[in-house]
Amino acid sequence: MTVRATKRGTQRTSLDGERADVLVCGASFAGLAVARELAGGGADVLLVDRYEIGERATSACAAPTPWLHAMGVGESIRQEIPCMRFTTPHGAVRYRLPWSWSAFDYRRLCELLYAQCDARFETAKVDGRTGDVVHTDRGDVRAGLIVDALGWRRVLARPGYQPPEAPLSRGLEVHPDGGGEDLDVWIDRSLVRRGYAWSVPAAGEQRVGVGSYDPRQRVKGSTVELAARLDRDAVRYQGNWFPHRLRAAAEDGCFFVGDSAGHCFPLSGEGIRTAFYFGIACGRELRAVLAGERSRAEALRRYGAFSARHAPACRRAWRLQRLIPALPPRMLTLMLRAMNHRAIIDRSFGWYLDQAHPEMAARAPEGALA
Repeated sequence: MTVRATKRGTQRTSLDGERADVLVCGASFAGLAVARELAGGGADVLLVDRYEIGERATSACAAPTPWLHAMGVGESIRQEIPCMRFTTPHGAVRYRLPWSWSAFDYRRLCELLYAQCDARFETAKVDGRTGDVVHTDRGDVRAGLIVDALGWRRVLARPGYQPPEAPLSRGLEVHPDGGGEDLDVWIDRSLVRRGYAWSVPAAGEQRVGVGSYDPRQRVKGSTVELAARLDRDAVRYQGNWFPHRLRAAAEDGCFFVGDSAGHCFPLSGEGIRTAFYFGIACGRELRAVLAGERSRAEALRRYGAFSARHAPACRRAWRLQRLIPALPPRMLTLMLRAMNHRAIIDRSFGWYLDQAHPEMAARAPEGALA
């Protein structure tokens, strides 16, 4: 169970009338990536989040290893995972990837990212926005540049964004003691009709979960069943909704990044490296505004266009998200086996990594987002 470390009582002083050059709402992967990109620029950057930094994880906490090193958070890695195994009711196929996954410690990763920032931080629940004023439970905060990195709810936009009507998937996992070598994926309709299940080893811990592309399908029972199949205890739950459609990354004078902009790759449901990737892109545009190199309106246009250019790849993955659950299980098994050749694996997973490549973490030349 998460123990709240947020400020209470007399510590929760009013933020009413607080001002900043940049206000980043949300201090997880996306928000921290934005703030990290602004470090050293001399701007007054304020991060706000309902929870303390690193306090409340909602994801499986695994990402491509090259991204973790590129972001300077390799120290958070608990276990590197070079292989994936895909299992259906008719067999299993194991692939050695051209790059590896790594399970990491969420709190430590967030601490390492924040250590690379020079932003201020306050705990506050963000309720909405009116122009350049953000309303929180500790008062109103004003900023010329505002970022929504609050997740799928897209709090700083209207209208609301609520399941099950919204294009969201849902996931839940448990964290029993355990282990393993591979990142296991099960495509099994007895567990989830449209989705997949997973097990991620994390050096003595096993992150076991189920994700459904249909937001109406509950996954707790399936998660408990999968844990039982693996002879693991269903303990230490965490879960969340996650998007599978891009949304406008710039709207009504506000920058949206991470899940609030739908920056979560369809099919796999992976959103950590994309939060880094688009957070860096957003941060670079904000930095240019602060340096007087372009207007806020131009930065919004450029960042919005940069995000939108990824729509074709996302549509391709979304079509696979719709197709794979509809395939007969035997056919799917044969397809997975047919892919088990070095050239096909390298090309397929190379394409996948290319859609948000860790080279983005290197300093981009001027005009890279144009």
